[in-house]
Amino acid sequence: MRLEICGAQVDVTFGGEGQRAALLLHGWGCSAQMMSTVFAYLEKHMRVAAIDFPGHGKQGKALPPPKPWGVEEYMEMTAEVIRRLDLAPCDIVAHSFGCRVAILLASTYPELVGRMIFTGAAGIPKPATGKATAKHTLYKGLRGAMNALDKAHIFGDLPEKGREALVQKFGSPDYRVLTPDMRKTFNKVIGLDLTDRLDKIQASTLLYWGAQDTETPLWMGQLMEEKIPDAGLVVEEGCGHFAYLEQNAKFLRITGSFLLEGR
Repeated sequence: MRLEICGAQVDVTFGGEGQRAALLLHGWGCSAQMMSTVFAYLEKHMRVAAIDFPGHGKQGKALPPPKPWGVEEYMEMTAEVIRRLDLAPCDIVAHSFGCRVAILLASTYPELVGRMIFTGAAGIPKPATGKATAKHTLYKGLRGAMNALDKAHIFGDLPEKGREALVQKFGSPDYRVLTPDMRKTFNKVIGLDLTDRLDKIQASTLLYWGAQDTETPLWMGQLMEEKIPDAGLVVEEGCGHFAYLEQNAKFLRITGSFLLEGR
């Protein structure tokens, strides 16, 4: 189904039946399809909804937000999905960027949330290294030069091409493939540090992590376990950022045990 919420077109996959409900939140640049095995497993036992976040979604063709969004806007949209579909209090299974949304949601509207499972959760910034700082400084200087050329109004589309070349050289793989508007959204999302929201989460939270995760390193999961009042951490050796897919059968067993049996 497609819902119009907060000025955005939001695709939601819905299935299952019963009083209990779960909401699935995918990672950055992914879609609800990435959570399809979790959806198929849980819909046998409860109502399940999976959101395609605006600007992401099916084959990357989902409609973007009406303006650049940050985590706050994605969170308010998610809260409205829960209310409209009468899911509250719903359990949440989230990956990566979806965890950013869930952290802010659970700490702002605890009445909307039941239990939560985070896997490869984002929301805690990586410390800046000397190499990264130098790279960012160089990028800013070169981009400033392109902006100066633009203001001269005599170089045609050269400055814009130059800015795009800098993005392709210095930007992350996720950033390079984005449209200009979604790049603004990306910058707003990663700029928000959610560390101080973790101790405000009332929901029981299971953290599922790949020991070799380089996107959201294991120390982030350990810090979340420390700061969320009721949290436990499961670590999968040999797995990376998509540990829930790499060990999918095991992840589904753990999901059933935690959400359905309360263990």
